[in-house]
Amino acid sequence: MKKFIFNLLILLSLTGVMSSCEDLLDAPTKSSLDESVIFSNPSLAEGAIAGIIQSFAETNSYRGRYLVFYGINTDTEVRNSLRNINDDGSRLANYNTNVNNGQMNTTNNAWAMFYEGIERANIAIRGLRNYGNVSTNRQMAQILGEVLTLRAVVYSDLVKGWGDVPARFEPVSAETVYLPRADRDEIYKQLLADLEEAAELVGWPNENATTRSTERVNKAFVKGLRARIALAAGGFSQRANGIRRSTDPDLAPEKMYAIAKKECLDVINSGHARLQTFEGVFRALHKEQYVAGQEILWEIPFSEGRGRVIFDLGVRHTNVDKYTGLARGGTNGPNPIMYYEYDRDDVRRDITCVPYEWTDGKQVPTNNGRWMFGKYRFEWLFQEAGRRVTSTNDDGLNWLYMRYADVLLMAAEAINELDGPQAAAPYLKEVRARAFPNSPAKVDAFMAQATASKQAFFNAIVDERAFEFTGEMLRKGDLIRWNLLSTKLNEAKVKLEQLENRVGKYADLPQRIYYKTADDGESVVIYGLNYGDTDAEGAALGYPTNKTWVITSSGEQSTFWNALFLRDPNLQQYWPIWQVFIDSSNGQLNNDGFNF
Repeated sequence: MKKFIFNLLILLSLTGVMSSCEDLLDAPTKSSLDESVIFSNPSLAEGAIAGIIQSFAETNSYRGRYLVFYGINTDTEVRNSLRNINDDGSRLANYNTNVNNGQMNTTNNAWAMFYEGIERANIAIRGLRNYGNVSTNRQMAQILGEVLTLRAVVYSDLVKGWGDVPARFEPVSAETVYLPRADRDEIYKQLLADLEEAAELVGWPNENATTRSTERVNKAFVKGLRARIALAAGGFSQRANGIRRSTDPDLAPEKMYAIAKKECLDVINSGHARLQTFEGVFRALHKEQYVAGQEILWEIPFSEGRGRVIFDLGVRHTNVDKYTGLARGGTNGPNPIMYYEYDRDDVRRDITCVPYEWTDGKQVPTNNGRWMFGKYRFEWLFQEAGRRVTSTNDDGLNWLYMRYADVLLMAAEAINELDGPQAAAPYLKEVRARAFPNSPAKVDAFMAQATASKQAFFNAIVDERAFEFTGEMLRKGDLIRWNLLSTKLNEAKVKLEQLENRVGKYADLPQRIYYKTADDGESVVIYGLNYGDTDAEGAALGYPTNKTWVITSSGEQSTFWNALFLRDPNLQQYWPIWQVFIDSSNGQLNNDGFNF
């Protein structure tokens, strides 16, 4: 199946955010001349979706800024060069950025591209409501539902990144060019209402021609996204007056849990999504066939010459080889402690945490301070899709935005809060059992401990979401809404130092790893990564090469664990609005109440 094709003529007619205030004022008027034509014709209206996705794929939008920088650093994920604490990229990750950050303080960065996508969505929503006959035309209803959902995706990520942001739910007019920050609670309520409407407009996976592809919005994704936003809205977050939940009664935790429970159970009971094997879901992502109705609910689509998923988040290739013509990967990776948090029998461990990179067509161990996310691999793209990346700057792998395992774990979390652990247990167990296909006794023991109390079950959810989603950039948002961001980062800091010194739970690990190249001539075989391995046994294997397995290195500006965060994460949960946007806001935008 081909990637979603952009209709450039329609993109031009729908561009709602230009490079100047004059363009902002003119854009809705110009586009409105054509809305009666564009949004009464399904083929033309499809271009609205393409226009919004195009904003996602811009150089400094999701592609090269948000996906690489949001969510780093946590107890599960880190920027692999985090020792370099003062460069602009590191400062975005180590809770010490400022309003002049060189990666973000430009007129074309993620903030600007997100609002460009929102403006395009606003124009389309207006046109579809006025001219689309969505109450009688199912194809136009599907398009409206998709546009509402894409706008919700962008707004959800804006709030995750910046907290309170300007609320634009109508096309820009002369009166609304300059807007202040809005209370995020109002944005959350609008998104929850929009997604409730969208769920009635779009089809289930494979219900119509559009929803056969995971690159297009379907009802399972809409409901999953509504559940995700409800949990965020009902959770904790940093505000100008401290870390707290919303005081809006419409967003009370029990109401948000009820929404999450309902939406997740709707998806689960629909039969329109299912778990695959853990490795299978990520190989399916690399297969690039976009088949709906399996585990992947929605992907941000990138063309082959766009997108930096493996480029930044994949297993590194230090030079070109038969699998890739792009020598990149490994900008971010698992927090080194994560590998040692997994049970040895958990199949997610070796898919998620990779201790090697590729050099001269062979796997070579890195070091204990530079792990790779194994969910994204040039070699899998070559093996599954037959595609060898030839771009010098992008790999074109889609971003997996939501999968069915998230729905199951959100259901478990919400049902535990409302009905207790026994009612929630089946949904957690389904994910856990997939992770331990050959160890049912371990699954039963885990579930017995998890269901001992409501708090025990919550703790199990906190851990299980780490095991399941490391590398998928969900952890930071989870920790914020649970009010555990600072707690978990401080725990990780202690564990990293203990791991380096082989004390505490890490005392039963060797100092070195021992390795060789397998008979296939490219895979590496490593001894020394598991509890119970010893240096004596490693040396006795006779492997030709060994190395110390350490986190620290010479010449570093700061020790690894001290570089994880430079300021209290709870006081830096969000990025500031960048100076370029404050300067051009006519005095409407500021970062008052936040210490940037």
